[in-house]
Amino acid sequence: MKTVKKPRKSSLNSDQEAIDRIVTSQANTPSAWEAPVRVQRSGKTSLSISGELAARAAFLARLHREAGVAQWVERVVRERVELEERAFTEAKREMAS
Repeated sequence: MKTVKKPRKSSLNSDQEAIDRIVTSQANTPSAWEAPVRVQRSGKTSLSISGELAARAAFLARLHREAGVAQWVERVVRERVELEERAFTEAKREMAS
């Protein structure tokens, strides 16, 4: 797995300061803000997938020596969510500059 380098602290601070300036300048502008999103954390959630996709996932779980297909799917989804979040954060940062 590829190691992700952490940004230098000075770069991180300047990015955060730039974001802070943008947010502060738009704080009293209602059109600059989207509607709030409410998120509730719950226990386990069911997910339905096709039989063919489940069989392929089970094969890959065994290939990766995972304890079970559910654990493998959870790991894959978690990794993908983290990638998407990083991409989203980077896109926001590029748009802000």
